Amino acid sequence: MSLFQLILVALIQGITEFLPVSSSGHLILLPRLSGLQDQGQVIDVAVHVGTLCAVVLYFWNDVRDGLSGLPRALTGKTDTPGALLAMGLIVATIPTIVGGAILHFTGLSDAMRSVAVIGWTMLVFGLVLWWADRTGAQKKHTADWGVRDALIMGLWQVLALVPGTSRSGITITGARRLGYTRGDAARISMLMSIPTIIASGVLLGADVAITANAQAARDGAIAAVFAFLSALLALSLMMRLLRSVSFTPYVVYRVILGAILLVIAYT
Repeated sequence: MSLFQLILVALIQGITEFLPVSSSGHLILLPRLSGLQDQGQVIDVAVHVGTLCAVVLYFWNDVRDGLSGLPRALTGKTDTPGALLAMGLIVATIPTIVGGAILHFTGLSDAMRSVAVIGWTMLVFGLVLWWADRTGAQKKHTADWGVRDALIMGLWQVLALVPGTSRSGITITGARRLGYTRGDAARISMLMSIPTIIASGVLLGADVAITANAQAARDGAIAAVFAFLSALLALSLMMRLLRSVSFTPYVVYRVILGAILLVIAYT
């Protein structure tokens, strides 16, 4: 794979992973609409590692609290903020792991990788995000996030297994419907991405380890670095913009892209 394509894939993944516009949808569309070769699972895993490092670094204080509370959460105790956060992340991730494993091992995940599916999910879930953002209250904060809300958002997150839905977009939608402020909805969504990306990386990494070689490792390292840098920048900009801007600009982008993709798919 050329250096240009490696950087292009990494930038697309890094910029779109945490914006509510679907990174997986964009990565699927890239080879289909541009004629470039599919980047393959090695690069997919690499760019996910890069974005994982970016979100861990950006939310390091929350990650540290969650890690410190993990031992208590594993024993069923949620009597500290860190333990409650860790328990919430565990509960929110389980539905996605189960759903992702089913789709992966049945081959259904490949069947949904079409322009038409991505077009519909871009359009429909973009409008759902707009509705949730316009009608949701802004009274809850990250400290209010408990097991019940974690389970509800975890079930919303399962929808992100359909390409084009956007993991961050659908979990932010769920959080806004639960009454979380825009900033805290995005914050919780980003924290939920950490165990989800790890689980996805482990699942894909098992296949990658069998076929990896020195060239693939070099390409993966380059992709991971650029994905990390672009994800960190995109994450920082989005969190700052949410102090004064709603999610409407992302919705407009999704609706326009979804409409274009549906025209392409059906003509």
